[in-house]
Amino acid sequence: MSRLFGEVVQQGYAVPDLDAAMTHWLARGIGPFYVADIDGMDGEYYGEPIKSKMRAAFAYSGDQQIEVIQPTGTNPNIYADYLETHPDGGLQHLAVWVDDVNDAFAKLNADGEKWRIAQRYGDAHIYADNIEQPGVMMQMMARSDFYDAFFGIVKKGAESWDGKTDPLRMIDFTSGAPVEKAYG
Repeated sequence: MSRLFGEVVQQGYAVPDLDAAMTHWLARGIGPFYVADIDGMDGEYYGEPIKSKMRAAFAYSGDQQIEVIQPTGTNPNIYADYLETHPDGGLQHLAVWVDDVNDAFAKLNADGEKWRIAQRYGDAHIYADNIEQPGVMMQMMARSDFYDAFFGIVKKGAESWDGKTDPLRMIDFTSGAPVEKAYG
């Protein structure tokens, strides 16, 4: 457990090919993966407004969530930055739950640490990087009914998965709530 952040609940990998990344994890018995096509999500990249475009997929291994992210848009973002220096992809962030992302970030720096916000999506989550020791970022995710529902679908899928049936599934957010759909 991190002294600064608490329990890590997610490993986030930036990848050049989402399908290859899911195949990699499925071959290790981790799945099913829930794919989300994200287009135009408002965010900030080092304080500048962006519209994120990416494909992301989520699965669980026990209580640990595995996320793979392939940036697909032209706006700058931390995932594309990672792939510039690690073209084969790799661990880009670790995520933790917090009650309030702004409070959590303020407390982090109040303790004498030197962190900056690299990317954020409103009050939902912040990706922070250590100024003196940059590298794997920390994602602080605000607890919410939306994320409880979304990650609940993914967790339930992992718990009941037989290792073969429907290894790839979709998550649709167009209704404002996460809805599981068939892949394709």
